[in-house]
Amino acid sequence: MKRIILFDGECNFCDKSVQFIIKRDPEAIFSFTSQQGEAGQKMIEKYHAPASIDSIILIENDTYYLKSSAALRICRHLQGAWKLLFIFILVPYPIRDFFYNILAKNRYKWFGKKDQCTLPTPEMRKRFL
Repeated sequence: MKRIILFDGECNFCDKSVQFIIKRDPEAIFSFTSQQGEAGQKMIEKYHAPASIDSIILIENDTYYLKSSAALRICRHLQGAWKLLFIFILVPYPIRDFFYNILAKNRYKWFGKKDQCTLPTPEMRKRFL
């Protein structure tokens, strides 16, 4: 099953989130690409995801998920207690996304922005599209 995470390549919080996921995904079920890159743009187009969304995007089973739905579906597959967070999928998405949107709107202010992506190790590079 193909699971691809599209992230904001300019966002420090998003970069740290990718590193967090990689460390808790020892079976490498997730692949990654930045939304700004060519591969990310092709994925957005292929799956008809919104091009100007302020959210992480998860593509799973030929369906895209945004905001808290994407984050919780990612947590479900992580090693350790993180998978327990998936229980919050039972909370209606407008409530979940309200809190997600606060973080998304302030992520540059709180965590900063970068001019270039972190260079992954050769082992990690295999997981990026």
